Amino acid sequence: MRRILHLALLLLYFGTGSASAGGLAGIAEAKADSLPVPKGIKDLKFYVQRDPNANTVVYELNRTAQGQLNETEPIHAYWIRYADGGEQRELNYIQRKFAYGLNTKKLGKDHYELKFVSYSKLALYLRKDAAGRYNVYTTINQKEAILDRVFVRIEGGTFWVPNVLYVELKGRDATTGKAVTGRFKP
Repeated sequence: MRRILHLALLLLYFGTGSASAGGLAGIAEAKADSLPVPKGIKDLKFYVQRDPNANTVVYELNRTAQGQLNETEPIHAYWIRYADGGEQRELNYIQRKFAYGLNTKKLGKDHYELKFVSYSKLALYLRKDAAGRYNVYTTINQKEAILDRVFVRIEGGTFWVPNVLYVELKGRDATTGKAVTGRFKP
């Protein structure tokens, strides 16, 4: 299990695109907020960004050809490779199974538990709100929130074990709609 976590962290570190371990130490704290925000994605639920580049994993509601939620795989994850001109690309097998993929469990009608394959301690829940729209919910600062973004701050480390300084969750308080941000060290 420890080896799988190391592999997942490695993929979070290198993702797609090139990186040099020496170049990560100088990344400014403000870089996370200067990364591009995915635009024009109809059913965007949340996205993941990390050092060392702007490439982003998008998590979009997955609908059938008839427009219904795909109950087997309710979320579709894929790359937007901003470092390559904004090209969209599917996650490869290793990325889906060991890093960015989601394990999904149906809890009830229109209600799913989602967990990252690389970090199962963070529980996410896909469910409809009062207006009938699907959102992904999690806990940020001991409050239920609609998740918008995950950022993984990495600085140095080794090839097999990058040094994850923190994971930052951004979203909106599910009751008030106010922006909320929380960090934790995995």
